[in-house]
Amino acid sequence: MGFFDRFAIPHPNPAIYASMVAIGLTVIAIVAGLTYFKKWGYLWREWLTTVDHKRIGIMYLISALLMLFRGGADAIMMRAQLAVPDNTLLDAQHYNEIFTTHGVVMIIFMAMPFIMALMNFVVPLQIGARDVAFPRLNALSFWLFFMGAMLFNISFVVGGSPDAGWTSYFPLAGNEFSKSVGTNYYMIAIQIAGIGSLMTGINFITTILKMRAPGMTLMKMPMFTWSSLITNVIIVFAFPVLTVALAMGTFDRLFGANFFTTTNGGMDMLWANLFWVWGHPEVYILILPAFGIYSEVISTFARRNLYGYKSMVASMVVISLFSFLVWAHHFFTMGQGAVANSIFSITTMAIAVPTGVKIFNWLFTLWKGKIVITTPMLYAMLFIPLFTIGGVTGVMLGMSAADYQYHNTMFLVAHFHMVIIPGVVFAMLAGLTYYWPKMFGFMLNERIGKITAWMIAIGTLLAFMPMFFSGLDGQTRRMYTYSASTGFGMWNMISFIGALVLAAGFVLIVYNIYYSIRYASRDIGSDPWDARTLEWATHSPVPAYNFAVVPQVNSIEAFWDAKKNGHDLFPGKYEKIHMPNNSGVPFIMGCIFFAWGFSFIFSMWIPLIITTIGIFACMALRSFEQDHGHYISVEKIEETETKLRGVS
Repeated sequence: MGFFDRFAIPHPNPAIYASMVAIGLTVIAIVAGLTYFKKWGYLWREWLTTVDHKRIGIMYLISALLMLFRGGADAIMMRAQLAVPDNTLLDAQHYNEIFTTHGVVMIIFMAMPFIMALMNFVVPLQIGARDVAFPRLNALSFWLFFMGAMLFNISFVVGGSPDAGWTSYFPLAGNEFSKSVGTNYYMIAIQIAGIGSLMTGINFITTILKMRAPGMTLMKMPMFTWSSLITNVIIVFAFPVLTVALAMGTFDRLFGANFFTTTNGGMDMLWANLFWVWGHPEVYILILPAFGIYSEVISTFARRNLYGYKSMVASMVVISLFSFLVWAHHFFTMGQGAVANSIFSITTMAIAVPTGVKIFNWLFTLWKGKIVITTPMLYAMLFIPLFTIGGVTGVMLGMSAADYQYHNTMFLVAHFHMVIIPGVVFAMLAGLTYYWPKMFGFMLNERIGKITAWMIAIGTLLAFMPMFFSGLDGQTRRMYTYSASTGFGMWNMISFIGALVLAAGFVLIVYNIYYSIRYASRDIGSDPWDARTLEWATHSPVPAYNFAVVPQVNSIEAFWDAKKNGHDLFPGKYEKIHMPNNSGVPFIMGCIFFAWGFSFIFSMWIPLIITTIGIFACMALRSFEQDHGHYISVEKIEETETKLRGVS
């Protein structure tokens, strides 16, 4: 095979060639802009080498928004292909690639970093910490995620995209049926990003357990911090399973192992089990932080404390335990027997109980509250009925006998999206709007924000409710075309219209950001929402050290009590503050991992050996490095506080 043949796209088409040109022009524009405005030094000092949890959170946020539009483009193409019968916009192969990349991008490279963005920015502030427990590890976590995402996203212009579905079931993902390197991209890119997620889990568990402000016991933590703690515990238990499964899949594809083959002692169902042992807890890795965001937003804008704090915590703990006991409901129809189906059917329906408890907690918080309808609150209010639709249909799917009709149809696709979009995407947009002034020192436009929320809600209903009906009529998922005689055309056209409305809503978010950057007031104070938790007690935007004096916590809502009852939240005087130094090693190590993954994907063994040595060299460098951080002097703190008090 020639050098260029190795990297050729097996199924090229005009859209891919256009993407190549667009990527090339974008890279040229970025390089030219940085050079013209002389921003290379600024980019290196302030962003590429940062270990500040707030800047890392913002970089996660930017990455998530970019991947939202990347995955959204795939979704629009799929809905356009299915909008009318016998459509030829996409052929079967291209549809399979788009179907696969849409799922992976949205789950792994959009939803996960959106959660990590808010977790990174908010959690240390909510617990009164100056940073996370391991700042450099946090930076490395981000760069591993980012390089994994970039590696996955170059697949469609170098070598070809994966095409075995976002679950990448074997034997379809084996060499016999997926001959291109696309599935190699899947195995290696997700592996690299997953290592970063595992590091984040360890880091935030340590941060929350060991770095809380004086007086903040576990049962005085804000609900978002509780949800983050439980989520990261799930990450630490679930992601090693994915790591092992991906490693085994890589060995099958590149070294002729037989873990998941249908011959020579392999077992293709082993992949399905390992994938969903990770995959179903992954749903709760996404949902639980979203529940935490809703709890903060609803409590703030109902102007009352969260109803049933202890039951909220207990329900999240129960959900985290049950999340590991339901994975086999993903293959009720695959012949595992009545006893196994019955057990997993019971656990699947049982997990709806603690989720329902949370719904009632939020409703009782709203009851008799002085409700203020802001954009974040609107997302939270729209979430409750839409998510309930997704949850109830999940209980339907949990009945193993009924699942024989629902399984592998568009009914399942509708259920999943009616859970994830209201449950996760609405929460992330609520959190983005809610914390935007804390991140950037100005607010997003409320009028545009509310129009956006309604558009996204209406688009969600239009896009996915018809799928319930077409699924019950027999439309299977993954089909790339259908005949007019099936009667699916009307439902799919409505779904396509809904997808366009959704797309318009997301475009409006970009316009809102642009509009607010230009016209929004910068004189908003540090607490524009009249919030209740500790992150709003510091300046907006937040100084590098977060709090000039470490807060003293005396209640669940310490900041609210300090505002309303005169509690002294910041006793003591200014003292010099120890902070970690920036480091370029995490970014460099991330780049080496990118090259390592690319070499592995294309079986280029010499570059693989060189990059492996480079990875261990970076680890050794850190082991022997003497870096004790730096101190911010009392004079510098006073100067910063005086300046920030003038604008906040």
